Amino acid sequence: MMREAVGTGPTVEEAKEAACRQLGVDSYEAEFEILQMPVKKTFGLFGGSPAKVRVYIKENPAEKAAAYLKKVLSGMGVQNVSIRIQPEEGGALLSISGSDVGFVIGHRGETLDALQYLAGLVANHSGGTYFRIALDIGNYREKRRRTLSSLGKKLAEKSLRTGRNIALEPMNPYERRIIHTAVSSVDGAKSWSEGEDLERHVVVGPVKGERPRRGNSRRGDLRKPQGSFRPRAASREKPDFRGSAGKDRNARKNAGKKQDISPEEKPREDSSAPLYGRID
Repeated sequence: MMREAVGTGPTVEEAKEAACRQLGVDSYEAEFEILQMPVKKTFGLFGGSPAKVRVYIKENPAEKAAAYLKKVLSGMGVQNVSIRIQPEEGGALLSISGSDVGFVIGHRGETLDALQYLAGLVANHSGGTYFRIALDIGNYREKRRRTLSSLGKKLAEKSLRTGRNIALEPMNPYERRIIHTAVSSVDGAKSWSEGEDLERHVVVGPVKGERPRRGNSRRGDLRKPQGSFRPRAASREKPDFRGSAGKDRNARKNAGKKQDISPEEKPREDSSAPLYGRID
């Protein structure tokens, strides 16, 4: 990756300094090429042209990202950190090593992913073609890849056995790709992504779709009647099986008993009678 600028000035040195100011670097940090030598004016009045110099800097995006990471890790209290740069196709892998750097990984690699994102922004700050930056600590990426690959295959087999879709927890794009690759190796299983932003996750299921649930059959509609049926309440009166003779005998027996009369059935006394009875 290269950054360049063209500067002009009365002299070559002044043109070079003007170009370095555009790049924001010192003159000893950059290389330069003279495009045009200065030409003095005739009699100090006519003609003449300034010097023109092209200044360029050959930058290594991986080295820029490594220098940035050392500053960030130093601010986090991590000292004596070494970063090994391993070139890859279209980018580089930065392996961080040192004492007490395990906490930099974070919960399920969240802190490591955040540092990787920031390092990628620094590496691609100058523009040009995209340069991919990947971070690793203690071979964590390879261990995580094996774990996710095994998980993807197991869930694919489970979805085929149960006939149901299985949703995984939210993951970053790198981990989702690992799951998709693992599921694609199982015949009859497929995977896709759902959700937005931080809730983006992978769903694994059969290629033919989910099996219908047993409770969805139409036979279940006949289990309950359309209307509510309530049996008729039984009579509280006990049947009398004694015949007509028994009924007559019971009537004569009850005739001699004093029947209780409710207050409502008692005749009302004459309101004209004295309060304390008759007084002669």
